[in-house]
Amino acid sequence: MTLLSDSPFTTAEAFAGVTGPGPLAEVAGAGLDVPLVTGGSVRYVNLDYAASAPALRAVADRINELLPLYSSVHRGAGYASAVCTSAYETARATVASFTGARPGEDTVIFTRNTTDALNLLASALPGPVVHLDIEHHANLLPWQSRGGRVVGAQPRLDETLDAVRDELARTPAALLAVTGASNVTGECLPLAALADLAHSHGARIAVDGAQLVPHRRVDLTASGVDYLAFSGHKIYAPFGAGVLVGRRDWLNAAPPYLAGGGAVREVRLDATDWAPVPARHEAGTPNVLGAVAVAAACRFVEALPAGAVEAHEELLADRLVAGLRAIDGVRTLRLWPGECDRIGVVTFTVDGWPPRQVAQYLSAEHGIGVRDGRFCAHPLVARLTADGAAVRASLGLGSRAGDVDRLVDALSALRADGPSWTYASAADGYVPLPDPRVLPDWLAGLPVGPAAPCAS
Repeated sequence: MTLLSDSPFTTAEAFAGVTGPGPLAEVAGAGLDVPLVTGGSVRYVNLDYAASAPALRAVADRINELLPLYSSVHRGAGYASAVCTSAYETARATVASFTGARPGEDTVIFTRNTTDALNLLASALPGPVVHLDIEHHANLLPWQSRGGRVVGAQPRLDETLDAVRDELARTPAALLAVTGASNVTGECLPLAALADLAHSHGARIAVDGAQLVPHRRVDLTASGVDYLAFSGHKIYAPFGAGVLVGRRDWLNAAPPYLAGGGAVREVRLDATDWAPVPARHEAGTPNVLGAVAVAAACRFVEALPAGAVEAHEELLADRLVAGLRAIDGVRTLRLWPGECDRIGVVTFTVDGWPPRQVAQYLSAEHGIGVRDGRFCAHPLVARLTADGAAVRASLGLGSRAGDVDRLVDALSALRADGPSWTYASAADGYVPLPDPRVLPDWLAGLPVGPAAPCAS
């Protein structure tokens, strides 16, 4: 496997501190040039992996291989149908292996995304659920509508685990639902310890792995985690598929998530016999391409050298945090500094500048893509910021040291001199005025224009 680099040094040498790291993998759009409002163009710096990661080149290649053979699965007699059926079920087995699923006990169900997977699990929930107040909405709203009991994160991580223990001891619960890694602070929760804690009180544990799985391996058997949900578009496979993997008994006992063809064994006019999992919750024509893409991404990530992802992210994240802290007026957000592992997610505020304007400035004048707002984690962002919003930079396999330096330099210039362009405040945020950039030709050359209003 070839590991790409910005320099003549190897990736191993970069990890040893010889030079800053280059990308660990080739991703689609790595050489993309984007226009600037000030004229000309520049290489795009994608620091928005936590929202949606670009496709790995290996994933895009696998999809292109399958497209000429695309056909319906499971009941087709044609050769293309047989190939696609094999590809789809092989993808299921690949995901099971990648996540350390327990043979005979766990099932892999393909969904649309993490939100869909957690809502599916919520529909199978046989009793009360406990969750933290730091969750992404995908791991908060399904439980909120079912009377979920909230545990507030404490100033220290060990105190937070104690609060979870106290809540589970206070009243029995069927499930503890937690994030694997915060999409706001990047901090990783101790999943094995939480699994032991849940099991000791007669509960199971479900993990929102949307942010964690692209950055850290999660082994269900080794960790004791009962359910894991994650999205293809976070793990470099943005083709519309997600995954729920975990114990099959609750899912077999639950009513079908969708009623339709493929989820049945026998249909009569007065009743229906439903199929067992995974078919029970995969009614309709499945997203074969999405499932195959997820499996291709899992295989690629699994084949990377041991520790490579962690080392790559640690070097880049440390470089980014150090650069931000050197800028007067920039504050990074953390829950438990120094108490736990973190993925390559760094969220910050800039004194005197609204997050939406900072993000627009970085894009319009420097060709840098970040995320701003509340990141679908409103309670947590409200807790960590004065005005309820922030800017997030997130790293991935395609990130390089030069990307980090571009961001730090752009923010330093903002604090020192302000923007060189005019930005108008609008109902849907700050926008460059004027904005001479245009969309690609296949979008008819329309102006880039403001983003659609969003409360996320």
